[in-house]
Order: sequence, then C-alpha cells, then structure tokens
Amino acid sequence: MSQDPEDLAKTDALAVKVLRECAATAPESIKGQMLDNLRGIEEPGRNHLVVGSQARILYADCEGRTKIALAFNDAIRSGYIKAPIVLGRDHHDVSGTDSPFRETSNIYDGSQFTADMAVQNVIGDAFRGATWVSLHNGGGVGWGEVINGGFGMVIDGSPDSARHISEMLFWDVNNGISRRSWARNSGAMEAIRRQMDRTPGLRVTFPNIADDTLIDNLF
Repeated sequence: MSQDPEDLAKTDALAVKVLRECAATAPESIKGQMLDNLRGIEEPGRNHLVVGSQARILYADCEGRTKIALAFNDAIRSGYIKAPIVLGRDHHDVSGTDSPFRETSNIYDGSQFTADMAVQNVIGDAFRGATWVSLHNGGGVGWGEVINGGFGMVIDGSPDSARHISEMLFWDVNNGISRRSWARNSGAMEAIRRQMDRTPGLRVTFPNIADDTLIDNLF
C-alpha cells in the first residue's frame, strides 16, 4: 500500500526465500510446480511486470501462502516494509470457484454443478479474518456458468493480522482441497494428507475407492 517499488521488491525477495524453503522439502510429485511458482516470482521484477498499483500475482500452496503472508506481516511490524499490504484473490483458485467447465472440471462426483464450495469459502473467509469478501457470477466462462468467491485482507504487522493469516488462508485453501479429495481426486487426497500431517487436530475423511475390476466381474 506504500506504492513504493522498493517495498514491492522486498516482498518479492521474501516470497522467493519462503518458496525456496518449501520447494526443498516438497514431494517429487509437486516439486516441479513449486519450482515453476518460484520462477514466477523471481522473474517479474527483471521484466518490469507490475499488476495494478505495485502488485504481484503469485501461486503457492497453503503452506507457502501462509508463510509468505506471515513474513510480510513481520516485515511490516519491524518497519522493513513501510506500509500495510493487501492480500487478495478473485477466483481461479482451489476453493473460490464453482465452474464445471474450468476450475471444478476435475470433480467427477456430480457436485461440480453446484455452487456450495464458493459460498462456503466466502462465509468461512469472512469469519476467519478477511477484510472484505465477494460472491460474484461470470469471470471468464460467462454469466450463469460459474460462481466465484473472492476476498481481500489487509495485513498491518499486528498480532491480529498474524492470527487472521493463519486462520483464513488455511480455510481458503483446504476447503477446496477437501472437496476435491471427497470427489476422489488423487492429487487432492495427497495434498490433504500432507496438510493433516502439518496440522494437529485437522481430520478430513477420505472417500472409499471402488475397485474398477469389480464391475468387470459382474459381466
């Protein structure tokens, strides 16, 4: 929010440090994605890419997002970054969009045609510390084809901001991972297992996977 390019460069450096640490311990199945995300935040400054008023677009998993946001909060509190930072998301994310022709096209249990995930996402984000939330239609695939839930959160270096980061980003990501895991998406099942390992007390049920050979034996 300082609109100072120097602060933007500092956030890039903090994000790179966190993502390098995350990539170093990531399982092989997602290490390539993590390295792509890392390159994505290493390159914008070199190529003079600024979105809006001193902003960046960055993809990361729940662990990466939370650690990056907490690093920003610490940097604001110490004065290393001069002003609050706004974290935001409109759609294009694991929990924020119900769109059977795009974001939820990998959900195969029939629930991809409902809008419950985006609605639950917005309500959960609001209760867990988002500064504002939005529930909107359209967005890339056309009016009536998608429901999006988005948020904005101002972080200002305070203990409240740290709590909101940890609680809200956790929900914002894992709501959608759980939904896809219940729908038998193998990547989501692996991701939610890793999150449960990182989060004592988190318990997400798993679907029962039918043996495909059973149906063959009926005929």
